[in-house]
Amino acid sequence: MEYVSRETMGIREKLGILSDAAKYDVACTSSGVDRRGNGKDMGSALASGICHSFSADGRCISLLKILLTNECIYDCKYCINRRSNDVPRATFTPEEICDLTIGFYRRNYIEGLFLSSGIVGSPDVTMELLYRTLYLLRNHYHFRGYIHVKAIPGADPRLIEKTGLLTDRMSINLELPTAEGLRMLAPNKHRRNILTPMRQIQSGITASQNELAIYRHAPRFVPAGQSTQMIIGATGESDYQILRVAESLYQKFSLKRVFYSAFVRVNDDKALPAPTGGPPLLREHRLYQADWLLRYYGFAAGELLNEKKQNFNILLDPKCDWALGHLEQFPVEIQTADYQMILRVPGIGVKSAGKIVQARRSARLTFPDLKKIGVVLKRAHYFITCNGKQMYPVRLDEDFITRNLLYEREKLPFEKQQITYRQLSLFDDCRFQPVQEGEGIGWKSIS
Repeated sequence: MEYVSRETMGIREKLGILSDAAKYDVACTSSGVDRRGNGKDMGSALASGICHSFSADGRCISLLKILLTNECIYDCKYCINRRSNDVPRATFTPEEICDLTIGFYRRNYIEGLFLSSGIVGSPDVTMELLYRTLYLLRNHYHFRGYIHVKAIPGADPRLIEKTGLLTDRMSINLELPTAEGLRMLAPNKHRRNILTPMRQIQSGITASQNELAIYRHAPRFVPAGQSTQMIIGATGESDYQILRVAESLYQKFSLKRVFYSAFVRVNDDKALPAPTGGPPLLREHRLYQADWLLRYYGFAAGELLNEKKQNFNILLDPKCDWALGHLEQFPVEIQTADYQMILRVPGIGVKSAGKIVQARRSARLTFPDLKKIGVVLKRAHYFITCNGKQMYPVRLDEDFITRNLLYEREKLPFEKQQITYRQLSLFDDCRFQPVQEGEGIGWKSIS
């Protein structure tokens, strides 16, 4: 296939447009895959994680996150890159993305690449450009670092399969939680077109794992798994509906992560809501907490919410809220309770629960011991006993515990800072500015 890019635009200008255009795509995460350097090729990937960008305050945020193009044939009402918007447009060639990735990697700015795209020409044209980019990176530039790429719904399954053999993680955006919401705000997209490649990727991962169990050097297909993203607050679904969709995706498609993106109104469209308090960040935060409970704490969506109670209490984290609604199961005796029940105690995490089960085999634990282990006693002490005794004599009463938990206040991740929705950039540091260096990008000091 042939595609003509905007050749009159410089690579630095394209980078500015296409890195900014990628800021609403949150579905990038740590690598989840180990690949050691082999002494000949460039780079490696570590399961311990890869950061997401590069900030001015010294934090290592080392994943180059860009779009292949912000051109798009679709007209989704919520998207800044929709066809009807008058915004600066740019398209990288595969060679330009390779030059940027290798150039930034050699300067130790990044460890990997997150590559998404609008739909240019057709799904097949876009997917082939993505495949060609990864093929060049892996085979021409011999880059072995982490790569996360977006699969394009509606593209030829053979292109998705070939791309899956070159990438570490692959994701497909669900966009909106329900098919009704998709029909209302993204009429060019269809739920079946999204779920079909998702199923293909799942089947490919399973087949690859089975083959690797027999042949150690068999090709690896999407070894870090697949993920997806849902926009929260653009349509009227309840938290219960959203959580049930996420639970179904985990069960039916074996996803590694479901990402929740608080709706940001970037387009003036009568079909879009106009949140009075800005993007629903606290709601997004509660959904992430609930998602964690689904994946690691053994909760089901129907335990956290139900038809009568369809939304989370934004004042309390979902685990505390569940515990207050099930006080008949408390207090939990730390010395004798099983691991799954200890996990359900507010203030006790997965690591702490494991340490408790291990430590109590050789000693009778006290409240100071629990604090050393990592238990957050200011929340947990209402719900536990140690050797039959409470930390303080408190009533097991919902109103009493709720008032005290609210008084303690949960530390939210976006408190005490100015909220902005601008993605951190490779060029955030005011002491440096990007300059053209031959075929690549460099920095020069301006201090």
